Amino acid sequence: MSHFLRRLAGVPWRQIAGEAVSGVSLVAQGLCAVHVFSEHVLGVAFPRGSSMLPALNMAGDVLLTDKVSPRRGRVGPGDVVLLLSPEDPRKVVAKRVVGMEGDEVTYPVDAGNSDATKTVVVPQGHIWVQGDNIYSSNDSRQFGPVPYGLVKGKMSYRVCRATNFHVLPPRY
Repeated sequence: MSHFLRRLAGVPWRQIAGEAVSGVSLVAQGLCAVHVFSEHVLGVAFPRGSSMLPALNMAGDVLLTDKVSPRRGRVGPGDVVLLLSPEDPRKVVAKRVVGMEGDEVTYPVDAGNSDATKTVVVPQGHIWVQGDNIYSSNDSRQFGPVPYGLVKGKMSYRVCRATNFHVLPPRY
């Protein structure tokens, strides 16, 4: 330790402060780059709950979320998306896209009666989303079509381990 202090004693304090500021600036720039990348290019999501069973684990999977595809209009039926909840904009939910604008979507109105169905046409600028677990999902069947602008990412990869990626299969 004394060797370090002797070396430090011969260095002007302005040089030490300059190097410290330079180091802090480099770390801040790195953190900003990571933030921008994760918010606008590729992020990580930890969806929880039973609405997407069996595609997503109820305890939560670690998923890579493509943030570019929704902005380029590359979201379609079968894709699992991350979107702001139309009922509570503080919540982010994971749902599967069932219909795009102009599509007719038919869904059961009563889970106990398979003949009771309703058909809707998805309006322009909207999508129809549903959870895979129809018995435990609050989705477009309750709150209607979702504005496309609420889609924040397309979940493309499940990370099971640090070295193992799985493509999420579409479900029709």
